[in-house]
Amino acid sequence: MWPWEHAIMGYLVYSLFCHAYYRESPGGLEAFAVVFASVLPDLIDKPLAWEFEVFEIGYAIGHSIFFAVPLSIAVGALARSYGRSRTGIAFALGYLLHLPADVVDGYVRDGHFSVWIILWPFRQDEAHLHAHEHGPGFLEQFFRLLGVYSHELFSGDPSTYILLQLGMAGLAGLLWLYDGAPVLRESVLGAKRVVETTVDRLVETRSR
Repeated sequence: MWPWEHAIMGYLVYSLFCHAYYRESPGGLEAFAVVFASVLPDLIDKPLAWEFEVFEIGYAIGHSIFFAVPLSIAVGALARSYGRSRTGIAFALGYLLHLPADVVDGYVRDGHFSVWIILWPFRQDEAHLHAHEHGPGFLEQFFRLLGVYSHELFSGDPSTYILLQLGMAGLAGLLWLYDGAPVLRESVLGAKRVVETTVDRLVETRSR
């Protein structure tokens, strides 16, 4: 899956979880945590493979269940120690959803049920079969693949899979607005407080 598809799915699932379990919308920090964690495996593995050639393919430690589970537990424990348990849950949910989503995505797109991509460092014999030669760096590779994706998206005859992704994006966008636009909401309120504080200080300075 593409990073934005992971982000969309992560927010959608976490927001629905909040409404079902907490009976309220997610806060800004939670929304940021779930979206960031949703794309983190790619932020770890893709540059290490495409740019620095640490791995032969962009599915390695970041996508490994043996790394994802301990990381999610550690972040959850740290968040809980600061009284932010829900942020820890959001991070864990976003990160852990990424792994099976890539497996299912590979099956839907190519018909291959490639569980090996979440089992690093084991089953690397299969990883070698799917490895690509190192060539373009991270940005070059990203924009090349983005071109392929854009061509499919705007071809005039998008696949059912692309239409499903667009539907998810629309639903997530509407849900985000219903939730009060978390992250953007906190950013605007924070900027407003900064402006008000600055104005108050200027007024106080002039009145002296």
